[in-house]
Amino acid sequence: MGIELELIVLLALQLIGSSLFAKFEIETPALRKIVKWLILDGVTVGLYYLIGHFAILFPFLILVIGTIFHFRFCKKNGIDPLKATPKKKYYQLRHWKWED
Repeated sequence: MGIELELIVLLALQLIGSSLFAKFEIETPALRKIVKWLILDGVTVGLYYLIGHFAILFPFLILVIGTIFHFRFCKKNGIDPLKATPKKKYYQLRHWKWED
């Protein structure tokens, strides 16, 4: 199997990640989300050509690092890392406009 394995893993991560973490990205501009995924995909595909199937470790490494950062950041700022609550405080932290 060639690069198909990496592409399947990336697709699965994007589908699952977008679904599970959508509540944390409500006000994030679509372009920013698209660029984030394109960078992740581009680096993974580029690594595939350099190191083969070991490139599949990159998205998982980013996922682990991102999850650790997310939990620490949320706990430090008094936000529930699984529910993004309280919503008003989360919006203020992300510098999004809160409408009552």
